[in-house]
Amino acid sequence: MIITTTDGVPGREISTSVGVVAGEAILGVNIFRDLFAGITDILGGRSKGYQKALREARDHAMRDMEEEAKQLGADAVVGIDIDYEAVDTQKGAMLLVSCNGTAVTLR
Repeated sequence: MIITTTDGVPGREISTSVGVVAGEAILGVNIFRDLFAGITDILGGRSKGYQKALREARDHAMRDMEEEAKQLGADAVVGIDIDYEAVDTQKGAMLLVSCNGTAVTLR
C-alpha cells in the first residue's frame, strides 16, 4: 500500500477514488514519563518519552487508516494529513493522533 501526503503517486495514474479513510490513536501518558519530561523541560533538551509515545500513536493511526483503505480495495492513500493533539483529562494527559486521506485505486 502506497501512503503519501501528495495528491497523487509519481509515475502512476489514479483510476478511482474509493473514499476518505481515517485512523485514530489515543494514548495515556503515564506519571513517570510526565515526571521525566518535566525534568527534561527544566534542564532543556528533548523528551524521548513523549517522542516515543507520539511515534507509537502515529504508527498505530497510520496502520488503522491503511487497513480501512485495504478493506475498500484501495492501492494507495493520497493526500494524507496527520494531526496531533494533547487532551487533558481529570486522570492525566492523553495524546491523540489522527490521520486521514483519500483511498484510491491505481492503473
